[in-house]
Amino acid sequence: VKDKINLIMRVYFEKPRTTVGWKGLINDPFLDASYNINEGLKKARALLIDINRMGVPAATEILDPITPQYIAGLLSWVAIGARTTESQTHREMASGLSMPVGLKNSTDGSIDAAINAMMAAGAPQHFLGIDPHGYSSMVSTTGNPFGHIVLRGGPHPNYDPLSVKKVQEKLKAKNLLEAVIIDCSHDNSGQKQKGQPFVFKSVLDQRLDGNTSLIGLMLESNLFEDNQKCNGDTKTLQYGVSITDECISWETTEGLIRCAHDRL
Repeated sequence: VKDKINLIMRVYFEKPRTTVGWKGLINDPFLDASYNINEGLKKARALLIDINRMGVPAATEILDPITPQYIAGLLSWVAIGARTTESQTHREMASGLSMPVGLKNSTDGSIDAAINAMMAAGAPQHFLGIDPHGYSSMVSTTGNPFGHIVLRGGPHPNYDPLSVKKVQEKLKAKNLLEAVIIDCSHDNSGQKQKGQPFVFKSVLDQRLDGNTSLIGLMLESNLFEDNQKCNGDTKTLQYGVSITDECISWETTEGLIRCAHDRL
């Protein structure tokens, strides 16, 4: 489908939490509360290298501002999540990343924080960070000109034409890039994987109706649909089923991508 669609594999290693819970492969790679972060970083980097060697671009959400020094060179797209878009630390980090950065609207549905983050990430920043050798250093950036908005819903979905139009108007008023990605999961699907195909097809219709500001769609996908609880015993886990958010299956994912390719 590469003649019409640019596919980027969603490879998320860090899981932001509203309260507590498993925080991802980097933080706890063995799912046993051993928190072997050193091994988690090695596993994350090794996986990205394998994916890159296959010729597949990779995307992730950056949560810890130290993480990019270990994996950023293997990423083609990065998200700043709904819970961290307002964070000055993450805005500064985004300004120095070497790939496009998607900034999600807040969990309360507000788009203003993401727009402010887009402006901050696009400007030069100076802050305390680490260098490629792991030493503390003063970091100066030139700004990231490829920031854009990711709509993930809030108390209500925000993938509909009216919500998208409001975002476009706000971006235009600030003289910012009118580029929007729709997250088909999270609050846009009511946290239910079965809602993702409906959102996907609805946004595809908007794009076909001429809204070129819609530059992409994000799917939460795994080998098999739904999710499962992780109780610390990895032997009881079903292979290929998410242990965090509900995901659509690979079969459903392929069907949606082929549908988009046929219609575009």
